[in-house]
Amino acid sequence: MSAIRRKFGDDYQVVTTSSSGAGLQPQGPGQGAQQLVPKKKRQRFVDKNGRCNVQHGNLGSETSRYLSDLFTTLVDLKWRWNLFIFILTYTVAWLFMASMWWVIAYTRGDLNKAHVGNYTPCVANVYNFPSAFLFFIETEATIGYGYRYITDKCPEGIILFLFQSILGSIVDAFLIGCMFIKMSQPKKRAETLMFSEHAVISMRDGKLTLMFRVGNLRNSHMVSAQIRCKLLKSRQTPEGEFLPLDQLELDVGFSTGADQLFLVSPLTICHVIDAKSPFYDLSQRSMQTEQFEIVVILEGIVETTGMTCQARTSYTEDEVLWGHRFFPVISLEEGFFKVDYSQFHATFEVPTPPYSVKEQEEMLLMSSPLIAPAITNSKERHNSVECLDGLDDMSTKLPSKLQKITGREDFPKKLLRMSSTTSEKAYSLGDLPMKLQRISSVPGNSEEKLASKTTKMLSDPMSQSMADLPPKLQKMAGGAVRMEGNLPAKLRKMNSDRFT
Repeated sequence: MSAIRRKFGDDYQVVTTSSSGAGLQPQGPGQGAQQLVPKKKRQRFVDKNGRCNVQHGNLGSETSRYLSDLFTTLVDLKWRWNLFIFILTYTVAWLFMASMWWVIAYTRGDLNKAHVGNYTPCVANVYNFPSAFLFFIETEATIGYGYRYITDKCPEGIILFLFQSILGSIVDAFLIGCMFIKMSQPKKRAETLMFSEHAVISMRDGKLTLMFRVGNLRNSHMVSAQIRCKLLKSRQTPEGEFLPLDQLELDVGFSTGADQLFLVSPLTICHVIDAKSPFYDLSQRSMQTEQFEIVVILEGIVETTGMTCQARTSYTEDEVLWGHRFFPVISLEEGFFKVDYSQFHATFEVPTPPYSVKEQEEMLLMSSPLIAPAITNSKERHNSVECLDGLDDMSTKLPSKLQKITGREDFPKKLLRMSSTTSEKAYSLGDLPMKLQRISSVPGNSEEKLASKTTKMLSDPMSQSMADLPPKLQKMAGGAVRMEGNLPAKLRKMNSDRFT
């Protein structure tokens, strides 16, 4: 515990979670481990071991569809029923074929003439039902002791022998193939794929994130491992339709490729809670009243067999811990990395805001009211730039005569820039307080003040520079000013237009 505090700080507290802790609500950082009254366990859609709690009933005539796919039906049965069908099928087939050989011997009279020296029976040394059964077993299992054999004096026996060989091959292929597929199913491979008992919600990279952990206990890899998450939650549509198990997709890195896993060591799967997430308005307080279930599906190809394996689990709202983080399990040893699976399910508390992402964004907007006008200003500037680019394209597409008529090419740009600056000025006035807006809204007030300030700023340096000149140059400059004042009105106007 002291080592953890040295590594993560005094505000962190290790919490070893177990299945008995389900239903306990997490406490905030710095608070004691106060145990609340556990909630009543509700029905899950998917168990922790991946079994789906769904039963199909009232099928009626649809049960015949199971017989149309008999092979898959036998594979999906439990082991006890598979063994029972396996033994029963072989027993019935053997008894049926043995009775057929006994019937042939009975109709030909071989049972009564079996000990006559000159008589050639259909099957030698078959004189009752047990001997007919033994003959069938010897031929079917290709044992061939040599004491009982079929003769060439029995055509019906030859036909029955061909039918027995075909039927035996079909039964062997069907039942042995069914048992082989049943034994090689990768369901047991999912037993060595681990999921954390709890999911956690905490801050990661400055964003509120839902996290859970997966691990692989075997050294053999899962090729092309991919993970998906579904949120099962009841809701009601605006039209009044009630959806008891509405499935929503939880993004665990589909756009960035983070859902493709290299599952060599335990990995922490993250779902960033943002405006697109179904948990956008989920807070620590609302979790106590919410009812939902997160179904996790991990798929991959088993490296040793090449068959696709799928592992499933689920997390209810009682198994999601707010303000927790998973304990690190990987350490560097001499020449290798060691994974400590004893801390695979362990979590510790971290400082996490108890508010939802929606509430945090609203509080941020309320605390900084200049964010919204800045966004609108940026949008207006972007639109004005697009308009300027469109005008440039239109002007280049006009004929040469029309381009000469329109005059200078940069005239529309200047006009739009002047209009955009006036719009930005209007937006900037909206950002000012009310008193400053009233002062700036007085007609002629701001322009006159700015004009007086600019003339004063320009006149002061001119007067200072005239005072620094020698007396002769001051007289020449004063004479030039007086000469400019004696010029006619047209020349003064031309002179002023030249400098402006």
